[in-house]
Amino acid sequence: MMKKIDEKYKMLFITMFCYLFFYTGRHNFGWATKAMSEDLGISYSYIGWISFSMLIGYSIGQFINGNLADHFSPRLMVPIGAYLSIACNIGISFAYSAPVILVLWFFNGLFQSMAWAPGGKIITNWFESKEQNKAFGLYTMAAGLSSVVTFLISIVLTSFDMEWRMLFRVPVLFLLVSSTIFLIFIKPSPSESTSKKTDSPKRTFAELKSSYAEVLGNFTFVRLCISFGLESMARYGLIFWVPVHFLGKNWKEDPSFLWVTFLLPLGMAIGAVSFGQLAVSVFKNNFRSITFGMLVCSIISFSLYTFTSSNIIVIAFLLIACGFFVYGPQANFWALCPQILGKQKTGTAMGIMNMFGYLCAALIEPILGSVISFSKNTSILFIVIGVLCLAASINTWFLREAKNVENY
Repeated sequence: MMKKIDEKYKMLFITMFCYLFFYTGRHNFGWATKAMSEDLGISYSYIGWISFSMLIGYSIGQFINGNLADHFSPRLMVPIGAYLSIACNIGISFAYSAPVILVLWFFNGLFQSMAWAPGGKIITNWFESKEQNKAFGLYTMAAGLSSVVTFLISIVLTSFDMEWRMLFRVPVLFLLVSSTIFLIFIKPSPSESTSKKTDSPKRTFAELKSSYAEVLGNFTFVRLCISFGLESMARYGLIFWVPVHFLGKNWKEDPSFLWVTFLLPLGMAIGAVSFGQLAVSVFKNNFRSITFGMLVCSIISFSLYTFTSSNIIVIAFLLIACGFFVYGPQANFWALCPQILGKQKTGTAMGIMNMFGYLCAALIEPILGSVISFSKNTSILFIVIGVLCLAASINTWFLREAKNVENY
């Protein structure tokens, strides 16, 4: 029994370790934006469309790869996605054309999408329903810490005045190592830990189509995806534009404005692991936990707009709190996938939910870029984030009232 418990946590930590470095291949873009814009003469509006292309690619990939994760081995899907993403990043580091960067960033999104749902499938295979909130909380924490790692590496490279191209070359080296370790040591399910057979049963097109139909036909799940989409807009709006906002504050004269951005992903990581437990011990319900988190994040976002020129300590506190509440509820969203649709449809459900989230996030990027270009004020970002979080909270509140979700 003890060996089995140790084994499942070993698989969880291997999956977490791999995903800990996945964002080095996509959250690095915001840090390269300002210098790239100046070097290649790209407007912020077009930068928004480049960001849009990656998120659209990721969204399309999630729709496909989530279902594939239910039928094929995550052991191969995750490393293949990582290696191809690394290739796209290296390609961008040698590019001089904005359209070329846009196309490569789109394909990078496709390849990056090959990891999250397969990782979730591994967790669902190893953990029983009563433990999944905790497991998904830790998994989501790894994603949050991946932003921390990426921000930290990017801040160090930026502080050393390295050119923006290095932001697409250095961080992904960590992903190369972690994905290779994953390939060597992961066992996607308990059955594969006792058997060398890894061949997946062949699935017909009708079976794949049936999986999509069952997931998309669940009204509760579809409504939940709307809240997730709004949350994703807020999260990616912060991740992408907060570095742009603070890099504009003459950071070389006061580097504290550069380092304070590190607190945003740190708060996200802490929130991810905390909300998985809060839903069980405090709120007794994943829907209540999401509603609360989004409402508080809305209040904090409006506060950031109000106090954006305040003392650095005030900004630091608000940023870490904003990260905590904008990302923490994601652990609850992921735990609801197997709870609503069952273990067999976990990959498909996570893929569709993530697809919808990134589709929404993609739509908001060019809008934010245009709004910032028009207003000449990056602080307007926090007003938009506040409205998005409030909408997510309201939608989840009404969904929580439905009788068929009382036990989730």
